[in-house]
Amino acid sequence: MLIEIENLSVTYLRNGRQTRAVEGVSLAVAACESFGLVGESGSGKSTILRAICGLAPVSGGTIRIDGKAIPTPRGRAFSRRVQMVFQDPYASLHPRHTIDRTLSEPLAIHGLPLTDAAITKALTDVGLPANFRFRYPHQLSGGQRQRVAIARALMLEPEILLLDEPTSALDASVQAETLNLLSRLRAERGLTFLMVSHDLAVIDHMCDRVLVMQHGRAVEELTRDALATAQMKTDYARNLFAASADRMLQG
Repeated sequence: MLIEIENLSVTYLRNGRQTRAVEGVSLAVAACESFGLVGESGSGKSTILRAICGLAPVSGGTIRIDGKAIPTPRGRAFSRRVQMVFQDPYASLHPRHTIDRTLSEPLAIHGLPLTDAAITKALTDVGLPANFRFRYPHQLSGGQRQRVAIARALMLEPEILLLDEPTSALDASVQAETLNLLSRLRAERGLTFLMVSHDLAVIDHMCDRVLVMQHGRAVEELTRDALATAQMKTDYARNLFAASADRMLQG
């Protein structure tokens, strides 16, 4: 397995009180697989991604990449292999930096050669024209900003993308375009995805397996076939997906 998480716990200290955001969660993701994390708001799914990146306080358990425990702090070698795409593309891009600078920075930080061709290719790979290089985030649509965020994540040619609700801030038509883009990039580059979403349609479209979470704990793991045929074993998972299907019909 490329990603292995065993008995992960994440505990926050707030106003002198401990809050357990994730408790005893285990999962494993194979190379080139797309694995989904679903659950209601506050279930801990995004916290798992943050823990992998070193952005959440791990209080127990282990996280391994290729069988090796990831270091703290994460360091440059980790960043070369693992990148995260956040939910809000506007908040994740520096408002005063051009797209050219945004895409150039990862290469500069890692001391890698920077060429005009590399920036142009990065834009082309995510379906944006080369003349977007010198625009600013506020000059782009939400979908275009998210494409820039994806391009930035891919600049270091990582193996793993952590996707935290990557389409939830986008309109429905733009969501589909972004998901198709991610699917194409995964196939072309042999990427491994660990994706958080509250949307059943997104998970069904993107993921080979899914882990259902509730109150920081793992409830049930499902294959794509089990999800498609509603073969849930727990009432919580059954109700979660039924509610999601109802929202889809109403929409």
